[in-house]
Amino acid sequence: MVGGAPALLGTRRVAALAVLAAALAVYFAVHESLPNLTKWWDVAVLALLVMPAVFGLVWLLLPLWRARFVPGLGLALVPVAIACELVGFDSLASFAKLCAATFLAWWFLSLFEALSWVVLVAFVIPWVDAFSVFRGPTNTIVRDRPGIFDALSFGYPFPGAEGLARLGVPDLVFFALFLGATARWILRPALTWLLMVASFGATIVLAVAWDPADLGGLPALPLLSVAFLLANADLLWRRLREREAVSG
Repeated sequence: MVGGAPALLGTRRVAALAVLAAALAVYFAVHESLPNLTKWWDVAVLALLVMPAVFGLVWLLLPLWRARFVPGLGLALVPVAIACELVGFDSLASFAKLCAATFLAWWFLSLFEALSWVVLVAFVIPWVDAFSVFRGPTNTIVRDRPGIFDALSFGYPFPGAEGLARLGVPDLVFFALFLGATARWILRPALTWLLMVASFGATIVLAVAWDPADLGGLPALPLLSVAFLLANADLLWRRLREREAVSG
C-alpha cells in the first residue's frame, strides 16, 4: 500500500521531497559547524528558513491526507521515533515524530463529520494549551522533568550551537490537522500553511523577547489556531451558514 504514495504525490512532489529532505539532513548534521550567530539571527534562521523547510515536508505530503495506509504508517512510526530517541538519534527521532504526528492527525481528521468540528477545536484548543503551559501539566513537565518534554517534542537546532528550540508533538498534530482540514473541505491550503508556519515563528520571537525562564516557553497553539481561522474566515463563515440553512 505504501508503494502507492509516489503515485498520489506525483513526480514533482516526490522530487521536491527528496531535495528538501536532503537539505534538512545536511543542516541537522552540520549545524554545529556553522557560524555561531547572535541570538536574534538564530531566531531569524529558525523562523524564516528551518521551520518553513521542516513544515514544507508536511505541505508536500498533503495529498496523502486521505490515503488508506496513513493510519498504519502513522502507528508504525511511533516505535521508530521511540527507538531513535532511546539510542540518541535525536534528529531522526524528531522527523519520525513529525511524520507520525502528521499521519495520525490526518487519520483523526477522518473521524470528523463536519467542518464545524474543526472550527470548534480551533476555538477550544488554544485555551487548553495556554492553561497547560502556564499552570498545567506542560509547565510541570518542563520545570521538573525536562527529559520527558524533550522526548515529546521536535528539536530545531540553532546554527553554530548545541541548543534546540522545541515544538511539542501536539503542536505538530494540530498543524497537520488544520492543514488537512483545508484540503478536505476545500479551503485555502497554501495561505493556511504560510500563516501557520509564520505563527510558530512569531511564537518563538515572543518567547525569546519575553524570555519566560520560569515557564520554559510559550504555548504555540493559540497563534496557530488564529492563523487557521484568519486564513479561512470568510469561507468558514459561508460553509457554516450554508450548513445551518440546509439543516434548518
